[in-house]
Amino acid sequence: MAVNSDGVLTFQRLHAAGCFVMPNPWDAGSARVLEQMGFKALATTSAGFAWTLGRADNQVTLAQVLEHLRRIVAAVKVPVNADFEGGYAVDPQHVAENVKLAAGTGIAGLSIEDSTGDETHPLHDFDLAVARVRAARRAIDETGTGIVLTGRSEGFVCGRPDIDETIRRLGAYSEAGADCLYAPRIDKVEHITAIVAAVAPKPVNLLINAPFMTVAEAAALGVRRISVGGTLARTAWAGFLQAATEIADSGTFSRFDQLPNIDGLFRDR
Repeated sequence: MAVNSDGVLTFQRLHAAGCFVMPNPWDAGSARVLEQMGFKALATTSAGFAWTLGRADNQVTLAQVLEHLRRIVAAVKVPVNADFEGGYAVDPQHVAENVKLAAGTGIAGLSIEDSTGDETHPLHDFDLAVARVRAARRAIDETGTGIVLTGRSEGFVCGRPDIDETIRRLGAYSEAGADCLYAPRIDKVEHITAIVAAVAPKPVNLLINAPFMTVAEAAALGVRRISVGGTLARTAWAGFLQAATEIADSGTFSRFDQLPNIDGLFRDR
């Protein structure tokens, strides 16, 4: 088992006080550049990685994800948090088994979410969702790695934007052993402050995937950790699509002007 004890300890300390940004690279190159920029921790993005394989989010196998985690961890010295979706299983015991596999890649943390992928029943039943987080906690404890467990509630992502239910679930995930709590797509100040207060003193992760808030503003609300999900990857895709569309539609290449020296970013590595 590959365990980065220093990285885990660093990641734990980052969650103890203040507010830090944990951007989401989608491959080894983007991870290295973000590290060079001074970010103290990174997180994978399931969507960003899936797109590199020509797949949509949630269409990547466990084996592919584990290999991706190993590559990102090997590329950088800073702690890496894994977007581990729903643990690539439904049954809590199977979640636990997969969490142990992920812990062996050298990551410093991972998240377990409660979405099902079924539009008619988008969230796991409450008791099952809590049991899945509890199983992940047990698995991490059995590995002895100490990696940070994040409990995620996906109601605002999958069409169930109920802040009271979200808070109920996050509170239960905290009691089940989650070290950090996270509800993606929360973007109202009153919702952010309600979540921070409800799970205190546990840290809260805020997704910023649109310019609705600054780091300083999030920190003032008590947010401990900020991630961007697949948004950096989408930003890169936006530039690619705009340039390729111009070539296809008009046969011109105006977007090839004043491009950065990407090779220079890696020459000294």
